[in-house]
Amino acid sequence: MLRRMLCVSYFSGMPGNSIGHSLKLTTYGESHGDQIGGILDGMPAGIAIDIAQIQKELDRRRPGQSHLTTERTEYDTVRIHSGVFEGKSTGTPIAFSILNKDQRSKDYSALEKVYRPSHADFVYDAKYGHRDHRGGGRSSARETACRVVGGALAGLVIPDIEIRAWTSSIGPIEIKTDWQHLDLTKIDAHPTRCPDPAAADEMEAYIEHVREEKDSTGGTITVVATGVPVGLGEPVFDKLQADLAKAMLSINAVKGFEIGSGMAAAEMRGSQHNDEITADFQTKTNNAGGVVGGLSNGAPIQLRVAFKPVATIGKPQETVNSAGERVVLEAKGRHDPCVVPRAVPIVEAMVRLVLADHYLRNLKYKR
Repeated sequence: MLRRMLCVSYFSGMPGNSIGHSLKLTTYGESHGDQIGGILDGMPAGIAIDIAQIQKELDRRRPGQSHLTTERTEYDTVRIHSGVFEGKSTGTPIAFSILNKDQRSKDYSALEKVYRPSHADFVYDAKYGHRDHRGGGRSSARETACRVVGGALAGLVIPDIEIRAWTSSIGPIEIKTDWQHLDLTKIDAHPTRCPDPAAADEMEAYIEHVREEKDSTGGTITVVATGVPVGLGEPVFDKLQADLAKAMLSINAVKGFEIGSGMAAAEMRGSQHNDEITADFQTKTNNAGGVVGGLSNGAPIQLRVAFKPVATIGKPQETVNSAGERVVLEAKGRHDPCVVPRAVPIVEAMVRLVLADHYLRNLKYKR
């Protein structure tokens, strides 16, 4: 009997809470638990840790930051518990936590036995036989605050690489201008985090309209990393674009990933798509998106990430409860009508984690 219980416990666990090899982030916590947090292992010793900068990144992600986000109010103050002494990393694991303070678990009582369409409710029950229905538990995007902390710390490992992400589309509205002609200093100047003022105003109006209709909308985020050295990545299963894709697709609500020319490459000829190399080892174009053969080639890494509409909406939807009975759900609770603006710092954080990890992995090849 004991052996059977141990087997059930082992096979019912939840692995997959970590990302990275040389620099590894493990996160923990649920949306309505006491706290969330993580451990970043592999951080080199002697790096100055700027807590204010980490907090600044968290403030960009936190709920309640504008009229376009959820009304949940969390100040998301990070606490460092280990791995830092006298303002510098010690080389030991950095443990951190963020308290949850504004839970309203009663808002989710109606979801205890009802499955939201396109949400993780049913699949969690089917896999584990038990789930935390309060805000989605572990499947909640609340967990991504831990990624932002990890990414801010990872960025300290690669200070010469600049990573900028922004909202490039919301619903049917998208930026038409090439990123090199955008003023990226304006990303945080608008609640949509779109650096094109005219498009940003349209996006804002569209999100507000969708919210009034008790609905939600998706969109895309573009991210560019410049100053990336040549040779980051591993040639086979850990290709740089493969790890970037996994990192992006691990973010809640992400449904699509493109690097460089992306899907458009399928319609191009080799003579159109090939990036010609110049005498200084630069490329005339960047259809590869900064990665060739699984390794960075020194050109800017260009990614595009697509987010689906939020699953929890106030519009009536047909679904079933745990007994298989059909019910009509009008979801309550506090939810973003569009996650894209708050996901911008999350996307940046995940890119930092991947690039810092591969930077440290690449050091083993240096003599």
